Amino acid sequence: MNDRVVSGVRQQDDDSLDGSLRPRRLQDYVGQDRLKVNLEIAIEAAKQRNEALDHLLLYGPPGLGKTTLANIVANEMDTSIKTTSGPAIERPGDMVSILTRLQPQEVLFIDEVHRLSRVVEEVLYGAMEDFVVSWVIDKGLKARSINLSIKPFTLVGATTRYGMVSSPLRDRFGMTHRLDFYDEEAMETIVERSARILEIDAQREGMAEVARRARGTPRVANRLLKRVRDYAQVMADNVVTGGVAREALTRLEVDRLGLDDVDHMVLRSIIDKFDGGPVGVETLAAATSEEADTIMDVYEPYLLQIGFLDRTRRGRVATRRAYEHMGVPYQAAPPTPQGNLF
Repeated sequence: MNDRVVSGVRQQDDDSLDGSLRPRRLQDYVGQDRLKVNLEIAIEAAKQRNEALDHLLLYGPPGLGKTTLANIVANEMDTSIKTTSGPAIERPGDMVSILTRLQPQEVLFIDEVHRLSRVVEEVLYGAMEDFVVSWVIDKGLKARSINLSIKPFTLVGATTRYGMVSSPLRDRFGMTHRLDFYDEEAMETIVERSARILEIDAQREGMAEVARRARGTPRVANRLLKRVRDYAQVMADNVVTGGVAREALTRLEVDRLGLDDVDHMVLRSIIDKFDGGPVGVETLAAATSEEADTIMDVYEPYLLQIGFLDRTRRGRVATRRAYEHMGVPYQAAPPTPQGNLF
């Protein structure tokens, strides 16, 4: 999983690349137009009132720019940002320590916010609403509650699993925005910008080929561009043409829709092993030797977006388009039983 070139999940060897290619201002951020307009208005209003920006929850598939937007918010508000993640905050005291060290109007970014434990979440409730942290020390008859005022701050939470964010926490965010997959035009703009920053000699046809196979995901586009650059440097004349890009991506087993061998394995399992579905995600995970969460967070969103999968009450079903793409004669899924199941 970690060496999957089209995964939206961050990989350590691309951290420096992602950092250098990230836009730092809203005017440089490509796509997500409705989100940008609403966020720009909210930021300008907060700056005019000299207040901290309201808390912001960003959700959507990995690699679409949630971390980038959190850093942009800090830059636009002319403040700094503290970054952590849900799994890293294990105890209420850890959260209290982070919150009490924040400076006025500073941004606290929590990635995978849905993975915060409930006891840690409870510390956030008062902090987000009243800028007060409360926690209990000692136990039994010696137990006592401590309340401590903190400086106004902005919490930016990011998640790929919006439904797993608890209702009490979700309700305390003043703004909630979903990030969608990018269209091909936006992806071409992103690839062109990244090629300029990396000083890659690339023709328009070559950049368009990378954009077309990037699954509508900027992180994937930048990773593919880097691999195509390597191929052009070693195997071609250091120029990314359309032909060079196609050959490089074919060697990486990334097809014309951006699907790689793992996507093909998922589709093949549904079609060949389970007669096109329906099949439960846990069963599919066992058949492909992948984690169920990985299938739901990384593979499924794009396969659903391009119409290759259907989610039903009984499980996942491969569509006619998936059969055609895989070169398999279409076999409709059996009808769902009707009436009383007991």
